[in-house]
Amino acid sequence: YRTRLTGLTTDEASSIFLAGVPGPAAELGLGAVLATAQLKLLAALPAELRARAGRIRERFHLDAPGWFKGAEEAPHLSTVAQAVWNQRRLQIRYRRAEDTAERLLEPLGVVLKSGVWYVVAARDGEVRTYRASRIESAELTDERFERPADFDLAEYWTESTAAYERDMPRLEVVVRVPGNRVELLETLVGGSAMRAAETLDAPDDPDGWTHIRLLIDWPEDAAARLVGMGPYMEVLEPVELRNQVLELARGSLARHGITA
Repeated sequence: YRTRLTGLTTDEASSIFLAGVPGPAAELGLGAVLATAQLKLLAALPAELRARAGRIRERFHLDAPGWFKGAEEAPHLSTVAQAVWNQRRLQIRYRRAEDTAERLLEPLGVVLKSGVWYVVAARDGEVRTYRASRIESAELTDERFERPADFDLAEYWTESTAAYERDMPRLEVVVRVPGNRVELLETLVGGSAMRAAETLDAPDDPDGWTHIRLLIDWPEDAAARLVGMGPYMEVLEPVELRNQVLELARGSLARHGITA
């Protein structure tokens, strides 16, 4: 297949190379293909645009995973990508919280979010999301499937993530912290929780600390996260969470040979 590139502006040519992400492409099994395509595109560009595209590659780099979080291993991702591209049913063994389960999927797409790959697939007539790192085995079948004509991956993902965040279990908590330790609290409960938090009036606080009401995602993990504040936080409400934090703190002291 051959074509001539005509009408590309300087910014358009540059953006093509800014969009080329070698890391994720390699994970999908397309690293060499992407590199070859970029070389061919560079060769087809006029000299001025070629130089501009080269400067973009030298000056911009995308590193998707967050700090201290390496990209999750997803050894079967390239097999999944083949199934998506060729509309072939995929037999997988999927690790869940308690056990593993066999699943026959009709893969519709893959999504990379914050260094984590997800597989969007139809099963039993329902579209679901699977974490790629939990796929323990994947085998392409000879069975083809028809991709729903009205399915839009980006639209599905936007709606799915919005529903996930909206319906996530949350616990309302009131804490007191020193003003200079609010940033530490944010690292433990997340930026979205702190942006939605309410600062309460507490003129009579004995230490001049800030009182904050916030919603913490996943209540069962709240105590374990908050205990990381050490002496720089006190849980005021609810009492059950306060007691859980105390129990964890006492357990840590006992483990280190200190009784309280």
